[in-house]
Amino acid sequence: MVTLVDRAARFPLGAATSLAELARDPHPRLALLREREPVSWIPELDGWLVTRRDLAMDVMRDAGTFTVDDPRFSTAQVVGPSMLSLDGDRHARHREPFTAPFRPRAVHDGFAEFIERETDRLITGLGHRGTADLRRAFAGPLAVAVVTEALGLAGAGGDTVLAWYDAIVRSVSDITAGHEAGAEGVAAYRELRAAVEATVADRDSASLLLSAAGRLTVPEVASNAAVLMFGGIETTEAMITNALLHLLRDPGQLALVRADPALLDGAIEESLRLEPGAAVVDRYTTRDTDLGGTRIPRGDLVTVSLAGANRDPEVFADPDTFDVRRDNARLQLAFAHGPHYCLAAHLARLETRIALRHVLARLPGLRLDPDRPAAPYGLVFRKPAALDVRWDPAGPARQG
Repeated sequence: MVTLVDRAARFPLGAATSLAELARDPHPRLALLREREPVSWIPELDGWLVTRRDLAMDVMRDAGTFTVDDPRFSTAQVVGPSMLSLDGDRHARHREPFTAPFRPRAVHDGFAEFIERETDRLITGLGHRGTADLRRAFAGPLAVAVVTEALGLAGAGGDTVLAWYDAIVRSVSDITAGHEAGAEGVAAYRELRAAVEATVADRDSASLLLSAAGRLTVPEVASNAAVLMFGGIETTEAMITNALLHLLRDPGQLALVRADPALLDGAIEESLRLEPGAAVVDRYTTRDTDLGGTRIPRGDLVTVSLAGANRDPEVFADPDTFDVRRDNARLQLAFAHGPHYCLAAHLARLETRIALRHVLARLPGLRLDPDRPAAPYGLVFRKPAALDVRWDPAGPARQG
């Protein structure tokens, strides 16, 4: 029987890897692991870390061997079974009712006008101060507003949705850290579930939850609403914030985008590649298996580093460079891969595209605040704590 000591000896780089390092500045360590131990045992993680892109894809596409359906999955402990924590036929049953509203045409027709209006409102609200934290004052509120609009929960405005989200996230984080879930998260989810019940009871509701209720039970609709709320706020806020950070700290690339707005989509994909908002995804092995020449026992945690896979030099030349003209940036795995590919990826892209277009057009001379440097941080979800910027408030912010 292989002991933990044996594993540490076999994977010395993994044994020397700390979670603090992966939260602070993971990319040098991930590059080393990808080159020498692409499947490595990380004692502080109490699991395996996969950093090579081809192996990451193998894990994410094989739900039969690498599953999310495990009692240790923290989100399910708070909100119950959902499309996020199920596999196979049960996963398909939970996901399918939500698929149609998030197809590209439906996303554009259903949300583009609202995102344009909300983006305009938020930028106008920045006034003529010439300085702001664009994460807290813009990216976060926009993400909350779009999720609130999408869910259409009866009696729940943006502030309420954000309060539920914050409480549920804290409970999930408590469980991930080995603690009991806080009472606030349980109470928030109870309120969310009540709002879902009221929403689906209103047959005149325009909420996407109403159509899902025809195929799922109300508790199942509520658990998936919580998952959509979580993904739509956390990762989209990070996506917008990180893209702005990448552009503003690279004046040459920003100038290319300003000169050719068609490069904006490339900038978004490249930002997702360099710093995905969700840096890792977790799976659990259902049987003894081999991955990249490493034997992994049944029941072990396997964490896929999307951040590591996205900088694999076998796929992306000069992988640490931000290049808005990179021709294969869409091979990035920020939205995962396989059956759990992000359901709302098209909405997140649309939201980010509109947000960046308005910000760059309406805040003249936009630049990072040199007195308040920003850098992404986080083990699982990565974004700056704040994105402090300055611009030239010479007159009213013009319409984008």
